[in-house]
Amino acid sequence: MSKSPAEIPFNKVIQALLDESKPFHPRFLYRLSDLSPADLATLSTTWMKIPQRRRQAVMEDVQEMNESDYLMDFSSLSRLALNDQDPLVRALAIQTLREYEEPDLASIFLEMMVKDADTQVRAASASALGTFTYLGELEEISEQILREVEDGLLQATKGKDATLVRRRALEALGFSSREEVSPLIEAAYEAGDRDWLISALFAMGRSYNAIWEEKVLAKLDDENAEVRAEAAEAAGELSLRKSTPKLLELLEDDDVDVRAAAIWALAEIGGEGVRETLEELLEETEDEEEADLLEDALENLEFVEGMGGFSILDLPEEGEEADEEGLFEEDFEENTDEQG
Repeated sequence: MSKSPAEIPFNKVIQALLDESKPFHPRFLYRLSDLSPADLATLSTTWMKIPQRRRQAVMEDVQEMNESDYLMDFSSLSRLALNDQDPLVRALAIQTLREYEEPDLASIFLEMMVKDADTQVRAASASALGTFTYLGELEEISEQILREVEDGLLQATKGKDATLVRRRALEALGFSSREEVSPLIEAAYEAGDRDWLISALFAMGRSYNAIWEEKVLAKLDDENAEVRAEAAEAAGELSLRKSTPKLLELLEDDDVDVRAAAIWALAEIGGEGVRETLEELLEETEDEEEADLLEDALENLEFVEGMGGFSILDLPEEGEEADEEGLFEEDFEENTDEQG
């Protein structure tokens, strides 16, 4: 009879990590959760001796498992991996840790956003700081931490770093109600660059602010599929009831991501005929992934219907959007392959 993960001696896990000639058995991954101080100390002295590709693969698996199994706690391992020499390992550690909402991570991510040598890691750090702007709006972290996070992100958005880092900083600010944020979103939307437009729509969706309604609706017809998908997601996040007819059309879009975004957006908004349409799609689809998405969407729709169809537009507006055209224009002439 095989041992449960908790019963596996930690030295066996270390041996398995070091031996790249054999696959790393999934049961060893569970043993990396909830590390004791002694096991963490052992792993710390061994970590950089583990082959690079094995470290990457382990952190990829940990990041995926962390999203699907909330009983696992990989925070100790991921904090260790923040200091890895490999940028992919550091980025994966950040993506894992952002789910833990531990206040001290805010300062760590702020420092990595500014000082890490790798662009992807700085961008991942900026993105992870969105967790803390969200928590700050809910008053679940101190005002001081929120202020430091917002100040850092605002500086990054307006700074000279790579476009990808600045875009992720803007997206992270989407949750923020700071008065400086809306003009930045407006400028990114209007500047004429696809990638910045996608980031602006992403931030609009996070804002819970009805001032963006017309701009989001306008991009549901965009010729670019990524823009249509992001606009659909934003419409869902903002519960834009006026978007329903167009979202129903997008269920037949040629792009799979656009269709998926439309499905979820409709499940966020609800309304007459939406449940029947999604149920019909579920009956007709032969795609397993789409079926899973539709089942999740219908479950979410049940919750939305239980809320009585409440919309963000039922709330009073909090002021008008500002204009700060040209702020990002210097970036838009760059020929980059950065994706939203």
